[in-house]
Amino acid sequence: MAKKKDDIPDWVTDEIQNAKFKKPKELRISGYVLELYYDDDKIDVQLYDALEDGRQIVTMDVSKEIEIKELEKGVVYEFTFDQHKAPLSKKVSEYLEKEKEIEMNAIYQFDLKSIKLIDEGGSNQSSEDDIK
Repeated sequence: MAKKKDDIPDWVTDEIQNAKFKKPKELRISGYVLELYYDDDKIDVQLYDALEDGRQIVTMDVSKEIEIKELEKGVVYEFTFDQHKAPLSKKVSEYLEKEKEIEMNAIYQFDLKSIKLIDEGGSNQSSEDDIK
């Protein structure tokens, strides 16, 4: 049976699935929650500052110490998170760019460690509340 044109070769899939992450880099960036995934302990976040690969929207794994149900969409927070990076080989990067029109030199994973509410509404409440 012939492979479909959209199939990615096994050697590419294997490298992506078995990518070796380097030591994480801790980042602290403000932004807001776009979506909450309670069952998966994940959130989608819009960051105000771009990450090294240019993206500003990321999905983060939420630490068990953070009560995801206390987070609100559209509210400004300061996110402290670990950015894990696994570089891809030049061969895989070139394949993805040439065959799939995807520019990707590394795989990233984001682990939310802590989150701080930033009050920009000017209300009488305290200006910062830790959520833990």
